[in-house]
Amino acid sequence: MDTLADYYAKRAPEYERIYHKPERQSDLRLLRESVSRALAGRRVLEVACGTGWWTEVLAATALSVVATDINDEVLAIAKAKPIDRSRISFQRCDAFELNGAEGVFDAALAAFWWSHLRRAQLKQFLAGLRRRLQPGSVVVFIDNIYVEGSSTPISRRDAEGNTYQTRRLDDGSTTEVLKNFPADDEIRAALVDHAGALSIERLTYYWMARFCSVQQQTREG
Repeated sequence: MDTLADYYAKRAPEYERIYHKPERQSDLRLLRESVSRALAGRRVLEVACGTGWWTEVLAATALSVVATDINDEVLAIAKAKPIDRSRISFQRCDAFELNGAEGVFDAALAAFWWSHLRRAQLKQFLAGLRRRLQPGSVVVFIDNIYVEGSSTPISRRDAEGNTYQTRRLDDGSTTEVLKNFPADDEIRAALVDHAGALSIERLTYYWMARFCSVQQQTREG
């Protein structure tokens, strides 16, 4: 996670180029429309908001948004966007310590975060997210589908099944970045204890999972 955070801090000025790829515009238009509808009128906790590209989408229809990220560098870019700050706030917050996010939430969005979690980390992250949400909250995950020729090639796979890419920045530096591309059955298995009314949609370049957060079970004895 430290390596990932450092990489995205350095990549902050370059990050939004990924949203300018011509071949991805149709997918992105559909995703923007879906996110706007799904989270309209909701109090949204946005996880790993980055430079705020999706925060701008949320701002059009959400009742309120608390957009969080661990990096000051990306938050500085997000805060400079022309967003209504009476309803939208940005907070520095670790995605694994969401208790630090101030507010009461009935929705959540995590765009391009799932893929950066090791398979062994998913359970911890999802449990922490659910603790911050009211039962019945709408949760949306968006992430990449691996597309040969468009995606950065996978450089290796570890013993746990996680995959990695070697990313290059404008300054010529390279970083090995964890980037997983889960199949639908993996997504369903990870969400089985968390999700009601789960739907998964696959476009050409992206997948989106949407569900209602179920009430956390407690154990007695």
